[in-house]
Amino acid sequence: MKLRVSCNLCFQIDDAVALIFMLRPFRGIQQWVLRETYTIRPNVVVIESTDSYGNSCQRLVAPQGLFLIHTSAEAIVADNSDTAPGAYFVEIQHLPNDVLPFLLPSRYCESDRFGELAREISAEAVPGYDQVSKIAQWIRLTIQYIPGSSDFPLSATEIHHRGFGVCRDLAHLGIALCRSISIPARIVVGYLHHLEPMDMHAWFEAYVGGRWYTFDPTQHNLAGGRVIVAFGRDAADVPVFHQFGSGAILTNMQVSVENLPNAIN
Repeated sequence: MKLRVSCNLCFQIDDAVALIFMLRPFRGIQQWVLRETYTIRPNVVVIESTDSYGNSCQRLVAPQGLFLIHTSAEAIVADNSDTAPGAYFVEIQHLPNDVLPFLLPSRYCESDRFGELAREISAEAVPGYDQVSKIAQWIRLTIQYIPGSSDFPLSATEIHHRGFGVCRDLAHLGIALCRSISIPARIVVGYLHHLEPMDMHAWFEAYVGGRWYTFDPTQHNLAGGRVIVAFGRDAADVPVFHQFGSGAILTNMQVSVENLPNAIN
């Protein structure tokens, strides 16, 4: 599937403020980025860097006044996310070193509080992929997905008690439940074709069977193209932007995903 994705951000800057953006699609085996544009108005100096998870970050100082960012990209992605019922649980001593951080509790994923619940949910499942599938299904049936219901990230514990949340919140709960039974899990932020209402989207991946697999408790299936922007332990690692200071107000955000013909242009 060939997709064109875009994100437009409009800020009112009351006082010059440092910002770090995470808007460029991830370069990796999951997708092939064909072309990309990144426009900033007014023009400012941008410092490009890569964080410890391989995500592309853009650091700048936005001046006072109206500040606009437009990003777009065309990417080739799979029509469907891979599934692997029966994929085995990877014992801790056999996990790759770069996967180990995704076993630990993090700011929004208090996995040390969910062991009993996770074992109850996945009691009859084969260890590994099937356990995670049971967890994702339980969240889908138990926690209500309400777009726009959270203005800021909530923890897995808060969402479990609250009973509803946005995609990011449901991903946090899935991650915490997986980690609590020693299955590495990480949050993914990006674009999802046919998402309603359209916005940036978040889901989670779990490491079973020797690789990462996609799980999305907000969707009834894994059909539809996903363009990945960033991976992390939880939402603290993968925001669209970090603001350092109080001088920036996001006044508008528009996201689009368009399916393009596969013919070479």
